[in-house]
Amino acid sequence: MSLRAPKGAWQSYRKVLRLLHFVRNDSFLTLFLAIKEEIREVLISLEDVTLEGAVAIPSGAQGVVIFAHGSGSSRHSPRNNFVAKVLRKEGLATLLLDLLTGEEDQNYETRFNIHLLTTRLMGATQWLADYLKPKRPAPSRSRSREYATGYFGASTGAAAALDAAAKLGTKIGAVVSRGGRPDLARESLPHVKAPTLLIVGGDDLPVIGFNRMAFDLLKGEKELVMIPGATHLFEEPGTLEKAAELAAEWFCRYLTQDQR
Repeated sequence: MSLRAPKGAWQSYRKVLRLLHFVRNDSFLTLFLAIKEEIREVLISLEDVTLEGAVAIPSGAQGVVIFAHGSGSSRHSPRNNFVAKVLRKEGLATLLLDLLTGEEDQNYETRFNIHLLTTRLMGATQWLADYLKPKRPAPSRSRSREYATGYFGASTGAAAALDAAAKLGTKIGAVVSRGGRPDLARESLPHVKAPTLLIVGGDDLPVIGFNRMAFDLLKGEKELVMIPGATHLFEEPGTLEKAAELAAEWFCRYLTQDQR
């Protein structure tokens, strides 16, 4: 017995391969994921600026993770989008957003303005809480639909995430830093109440030192994990997957009701 593909199937398959071969930009990756996972593009209106973001809420999600990207990156970051996809598979909602406008991101000083990034992140956190509120009266059982909130920060975004977590206290249930610069939030670190996981590449030597210093300043529940063979961007085979796995375990432990 022979198996034969439907007429035209191979031609369609080749077209898809060619399309994927020629696509090179992160925006298409984000669009592709949005179509597949119903990711909604949103505008986050704050007091002095309107930020762009993307929200995805899996069915039955109990926790939500807000991504604070690093300097020079954006919500289209393929690495953060990969991690976000892993989190959504575990039932966690995600918000990826640009903490800076396109013009601001061209300014080196603005990229490292941790106070500004923190203020924007806190504003986005309040916006998301309002966004997730039921739009109509619901049965009392719906109270179980409240979302615990976590932060995932990379590079300078990790400093903003920890600074915001220190200021918001118990409103933030967990923080994960990947290749982050938590040392840039040095004064806030002793005040962070949220369980914090610091993930660092084993070959990212300068950043290892920054994270060890930050780890010593953290007073709450904390863990520092170094992934062997990984450099700052976790581009080596299997390293980003390992970081995403660790982040998912951490967030599921502290943001979902079954674990809490």
